[in-house]
Amino acid sequence: MGKLARPKPCYLWTTAEVQKWLKRHCSEYFQNYSQLFIIHDISGKALVHMSEEALIRLGINNPNHREAVWREILKLRLKADIQEMKEIEMSTKYPDHINFFK
Repeated sequence: MGKLARPKPCYLWTTAEVQKWLKRHCSEYFQNYSQLFIIHDISGKALVHMSEEALIRLGINNPNHREAVWREILKLRLKADIQEMKEIEMSTKYPDHINFFK
C-alpha cells in the first residue's frame, strides 16, 4: 500500500504558507491585511496562537473584518486539532505504522 502524503501541519507553516492560507480563506480581506501579516512575520505557529486581541494589535481594526479573519483562524485550529487526534489514534491503533512526527 502506498504512503499517503500528509498535509504540512499549520503550526509548521512559513510566512509564505500563511499568506497562501490568508488569500484562500480570507480573500475578501487579503489586499487589506496581507502586508500586516508579512510585516509582523506571522508564521503558522503565530497564526494558530493568535487571539482576537492580537488581531487588533496587528492592525485589523474593522470589527467585521476582524471577526471574519478570527472565524477562519478558529476553523484552522479545529482542523489542526482534529488531524492531530486522528494521528494519535492511528499511532495507538497501529504502533508499527508510520510515525507522523518524524
